[in-house]
Amino acid sequence: MERRVALKSMAVAMGAMAGLPAWASGWSKGTLPKGRLLSADQSKNLAAIVEAIIPKTDTPGAGELGVGDFVQKMVKDCYDSKAQASLASGVSNVDEQSIQRFGKSFVDAGKDQKLQILQDIDKGSDASQKAFLGMVKNLTIQGYMTSEYVMTNITHYEMIPGRYHGCVPVKKG
Repeated sequence: MERRVALKSMAVAMGAMAGLPAWASGWSKGTLPKGRLLSADQSKNLAAIVEAIIPKTDTPGAGELGVGDFVQKMVKDCYDSKAQASLASGVSNVDEQSIQRFGKSFVDAGKDQKLQILQDIDKGSDASQKAFLGMVKNLTIQGYMTSEYVMTNITHYEMIPGRYHGCVPVKKG
């Protein structure tokens, strides 16, 4: 009796294994959903914001390391809907301020103009914009410090620190 159940289970498993490659062959990185929170223009503005927070010096800037995508992914996957709405409205508000003050989008604004807008938000009285900028600053620092470039070139990350040397030559004392 149990042999029949086991044979049926094995037959079902073999059928599933035979059909799995055909089912998964249409997948590629491009066909999977992006899972983005922001539109393409908002994503560019967010990349410009994180680049203004950590600009390129002798090391790559946050925008170059893709920290904008990190911020977007973290807010989408780990924050509540209120924070997600705050990110989208905050990015749009920064772009609107840039257009009103300088006649350019935030992406096209100069380095000093970008810093001026972000500093004015930081010093301003609008609590929602300050919360947005604080969240983006914190996630930018987190994303930059945990990026592959920083972990391998600056902090010299070791996968397993404090290794054990089991075979060490012993000197007679």
